[in-house]
Parts: sequence; C-alpha cells; structure tokens
Amino acid sequence: MIKAIVIDDELYAREELIDLLLDSGEIDVIDSCNNAIEGLKKINTLKPDVIFLDIQMPQITGIEMLSMLDPDTMPKVVFVTAYDEYALKAFEDNAFDYLLKPVETCRLDKTIKRLKREYEAKDYSPLIADMLELIPCSGHNRILLLRPEDIEVAYSDLSGVHILSTETKASTQLTLKILEEKTPLIRCHRQYLVHPQAIREIKLLDNGLAEITTQYGHQVPVSRRYLKELKDRFGLS
Repeated sequence: MIKAIVIDDELYAREELIDLLLDSGEIDVIDSCNNAIEGLKKINTLKPDVIFLDIQMPQITGIEMLSMLDPDTMPKVVFVTAYDEYALKAFEDNAFDYLLKPVETCRLDKTIKRLKREYEAKDYSPLIADMLELIPCSGHNRILLLRPEDIEVAYSDLSGVHILSTETKASTQLTLKILEEKTPLIRCHRQYLVHPQAIREIKLLDNGLAEITTQYGHQVPVSRRYLKELKDRFGLS
C-alpha cells in the first residue's frame, strides 16, 4: 500500500480527495494537514511515499514548500490546483504529477497507476534467459566469452571462480550456483562443477569418494554427497 499525506487548506477539498484516495484501495492516507508548515513536520516524521499538495495556500504556497524539502529524501509530489497555469510550473519544480480541482476519479486513477508502477517491485525475470549461451571470463589481460559446451570444469577457491575449458583457463564473476543452474555443468563437489559430456573416467576411491578425469585430462574431486547422484545419472550401481 502506498502511504500518502494530503496537504490542503480547504477542508472540503481535502476531505473529498482523501475519500477518493481511500476508495481506490491502493492508497493509505496516513495523515492530512491544512498548511505547509504542519505538512513539513508530518513529512519529516511519517516519511510518506507521496504527498498530495495544494498549490494555493496562505503563508507558504505548495511550490514554496516543495523547495524546502530535501531532494534526496523527499516523497513523490502530486500538486492539486484549481488553476491551469500552475500545471507547467508544477513539472518545472519536479513534481511527479498534478491534478486539477475538482479532482476527477478517472484522472486520479491515472496518477495512482503511475505511482504503483514507481513503487511496485520490478520483475526482470521474463528478460532473463533460462540458460546462458556465453560465459563471460577474464584471462591474460583479455575478456573471453566461452560457450558452455566448451567448458569442462568450473571450480571455486579463495581467489574466485575459475573455468577450465577445452583450450584455456580463465576466471569469471559468475557464481558456481549460477553456472549450475544456467549451464549443463553438474555438481560433483561443493567447490566443483563438471560438464557430464567431458567426463572420460570416474575413479572410485576409499571412503566413498571418487575422482573424475576429463577428456582433456583435468582431475576433479567427487564428494560422497554427490557420488550417488553421479552414478545414478550414468546408470551405475
């Protein structure tokens, strides 16, 4: 719910706007004020997401009040005015939006929809590919883009995550978890991933451990935790 404060010296206009905001079901009006001085105190105390601010008020106008707010922490500002000539001035002073009095429900709905877009958590998941086509790596003063099918092993140590491909060794900013989820690499050890098609040999050791040798001769440890999964994958008893 978007938290709002309504600041307007006209009681009827203030109450009517509050009713409209509450009826929308999207705005929580946490307080209201009839002048800018009180409004400043409420803003600093209650930290609203948005203020609905009348422009024409005695002593301090809404535009003057706007200049008194800290631009780094100020809420969104929606000016409410009966005068068309103030609309452009509102935007010049970095207001989020403006409403003309008497406030029409359809116009208020548009403002609320804009506010919702601002405050709703953005979901970028539709833009994120399920699988990575290229793995960005660095090595020997260059940036490498490796295809997952060319990677035999990925492992982590204190210095970061490293890639062993069919031709080179490089480092990547991607985590093992991301590589496990978004490439064909499978987990064989807490600190190691291996491409299943790169496995040439699985050597069984004592204590339920094992060691993989890849097609290009890389040695990869297999922990007890992942050995059974590895055997099951290849139909081994």
